[in-house]
Amino acid sequence: MLVSGRNNCKEILKNFSDKNFIKKVICMNNFNEKDLLSLIEKRNLKIIYKEKAELDRLAKNNHQGIIMDVEDFSYVSLDEITKGKNSKIVILDHLEDPHNLGAIIRTVEASGIDGIILPKDRSVSVNETVMKTSVGALYNVKICLVVNLNQTIKKLKSLGYWIIGTDMNGSNYQEFNYPEKTALVIGSEGFGMSRLVKEACDYVVSIPMNGKINSLNASVAAGIMIYELIRKR
Repeated sequence: MLVSGRNNCKEILKNFSDKNFIKKVICMNNFNEKDLLSLIEKRNLKIIYKEKAELDRLAKNNHQGIIMDVEDFSYVSLDEITKGKNSKIVILDHLEDPHNLGAIIRTVEASGIDGIILPKDRSVSVNETVMKTSVGALYNVKICLVVNLNQTIKKLKSLGYWIIGTDMNGSNYQEFNYPEKTALVIGSEGFGMSRLVKEACDYVVSIPMNGKINSLNASVAAGIMIYELIRKR
């Protein structure tokens, strides 16, 4: 996977000691970011210098003069994110925008939520845009990729989790007492939760809307809900 941008590359250089994780470092000819160059030197990594046009071709995002080829992101098992006694996890019901996923990953990392569950099909997965948007938080967050969300929800319930959905027709999110083991469901952009997932929820809550629009960006809604969950617990 290609990773671009100074913050992303710096986080990887600082946090991944496996010498084989970073396969290649490509920098623009006049790249002079001293902190990054120092980290690259400490890792004994060879820099491949290229013209800006070549980096522009390789990177989908603003590369800021540096691109790294790294191992693909490693997803974890469901067991890995449900170990905690009072575990809090986020389920993303077929989210499609990588910018939303990246922003939610940042919130999850900052708040100390135990992990994220993503469906394998019809959903965004971890890619360069997600990595860029998460600004280094990605590799500090556990993400589980599952084949069937409804079966996963059944499994979570058997482990003692309460499934809390988010929908514009739910109860006021501030008036709800969140259980110790909670899985918070955030629906997709434009469509919200799928019917079967909504039916599987133990409770459905909503964020009151006092303006003319009737919904929030998925990552904004997730941020509000996650911190309310943390505050109540």
